Amino acid sequence: MSIYDQLMSQRGSICDQFESHVLASIIAISLEEAEKDKAPLSEKLGHSGAMVTEIIADYFPHATEIFQPYSDEKASKCAEDENYLRDLLCRNTSQDSRFEYILAGMIARRSMAPHHLWQDLGLRNRRELGWLMERYFEPLAQKNTKDMKWKKFLFRLICRDDHYGLCPSPICEECDDMEHCFGDEKGESLLAHSL
Repeated sequence: MSIYDQLMSQRGSICDQFESHVLASIIAISLEEAEKDKAPLSEKLGHSGAMVTEIIADYFPHATEIFQPYSDEKASKCAEDENYLRDLLCRNTSQDSRFEYILAGMIARRSMAPHHLWQDLGLRNRRELGWLMERYFEPLAQKNTKDMKWKKFLFRLICRDDHYGLCPSPICEECDDMEHCFGDEKGESLLAHSL
């Protein structure tokens, strides 16, 4: 049974089915990568082992034993752009909830991975990422009026605020990189082969 399936086999009373799915997807893809790369889970997930243990106890109490070996992992150092992204997400939550702050840390870390953001979060498709953003980061979802790819959109917001060299043009319509920021995000879920 995959980690995702084990997490989803039961759930704690503090989250609904979609929250459970989102957390289980992110945790499962992070754990899979950590094991493959022989790296700490905290490095892939964006939270210390103690925080991961707390998250599991709160949201998936039946799985605490599985994650006990990771409880002593220290939080890994964040890159500057990851810190900016975490801050952007935390400033734009829908309900200012603990769940959203947990999610912000995970999304910021997983955004450093090389695939489409929905894939790096272990989600099944881009639409699930849209639902996630609409539900938990509504102020940002409302700004993405042209359906820009989420990772590009988030980093574009950062680059506007902090004058990063990431964006080649101040406005999208003048940019030569349109196909990199908009358009199709086809691909297979990175967790699909594990499920």
